[in-house]
Amino acid sequence: MSDRSEAAGIALGERLLAGDRRTLARLLSHVEAEDAVGRAGLTRVYPATGRGHRIGVTGPPGAGKSTLVNAVIGVYRDLGRQVGVLAIDPSSPLTGGATLGDRIRMVDRYADEGVFIRSLASRGQRGGLARATIAAAHLLDAAGFDPILIETVGAGQDEVAIAAAAHSVVVVQVPGLGDDIQTIKAGILEIGDLLVVNKADRPGAEITARDLRRMLALGTGAKPWTPPVLLTSASTGQGVVELQGALDVHRSALETTPAGHGATGSAWDERVRGIAGGEVRALLRITLERWLDRGGRDGTVVAAIADVASRRRTATDAAEALVRGAVRDLDPAG
Repeated sequence: MSDRSEAAGIALGERLLAGDRRTLARLLSHVEAEDAVGRAGLTRVYPATGRGHRIGVTGPPGAGKSTLVNAVIGVYRDLGRQVGVLAIDPSSPLTGGATLGDRIRMVDRYADEGVFIRSLASRGQRGGLARATIAAAHLLDAAGFDPILIETVGAGQDEVAIAAAAHSVVVVQVPGLGDDIQTIKAGILEIGDLLVVNKADRPGAEITARDLRRMLALGTGAKPWTPPVLLTSASTGQGVVELQGALDVHRSALETTPAGHGATGSAWDERVRGIAGGEVRALLRITLERWLDRGGRDGTVVAAIADVASRRRTATDAAEALVRGAVRDLDPAG
C-alpha cells in the first residue's frame, strides 16, 4: 500500500466519521474495488462499527424481496431511523456486469437523506452475496445507519451464506411457487430468524404459513428463539409494521439471551463473533485463491500440479506444501 493511497483512505474515513456522508459512496466504491484506498479507509473507521442491526433478507426469485424491503424502509423512516440498504444483484458470468435492478425498484427512496441504498454486483460469488458485502456493511455502520438491510440475489440453495453476515435473517416465501420442500433441502428454513409469507393477498397464503409452522414444529431440542411466521403484502402494506416490530424484538432477544455452548456474553455477541469468523475465513480463501491465480512464487503452483499429474506426490502433499509456500510468500517480513 503506497503512502499516498493510505493517506487518501484515512482522509475519507475521517470525513465519514465526522458526519460527511457524501464520502460514503466514494469510500464504498474503493472498498468494492478492493483497492488500497478502500482498505485504509475501512481500517480507519472499523473501531467505530458494531452498532448497526444487520438484517439479511433472502428467499427465492419472485418472492417480492425488493418490494418488501422498500416497504420496511418506510416503517423505519416513520420511526426516525436511518436506514442503509445493500442490494446484491446478479452479475453476468461473461462480463461481470450487473443489472443493479434494486436501484430502479427503490428509486422513490433516493431523495430521502435518511436512506442510503447501494447495489453490489455478485460477480459470481456463491452464497447470494457480493464479496464486499460485509465490508460495505461496516461502512454503513460507521456512518450511523441502523438498521442495515442486506437483500440477497435470490439464488436458492446458495443463500445460506447470509446467515454468516447478518444478526437477523428474514426468509421470504410466497404462495404458489411450490418451493416448500426445496426450502428444507436448501437449509434456508434453518437459518431463518423470521419467516415471512409475502404476497399474502394471494390464494394459498394461509396454507403456506401453516405448512411453515408445521415444519418448524418438526425441529427437535430446546431453542432460545422460535421463528415467527408472518404474513405480509408489500403492495398493500399488510403486516409490514408487524415485521419491523418483530425484527426489533429479535434484536432485543439476542441482546438479553446468554450465548449458547458455554460461550461468554449474549447471543448478540455470539452472532458478532460468527460474522467476524465468516469474514476472516472468506478473506483467507480469497487471499489464497489470488496467490494461486498468480502461480505462487516462481511457478510453484505449476510445478506442484505437474508433480501430482506425474504421480511424484499426492494432491494432499502438494496442497500442504503450497499452503506453507503461500504463508512464506504473503508474509510482509519475508
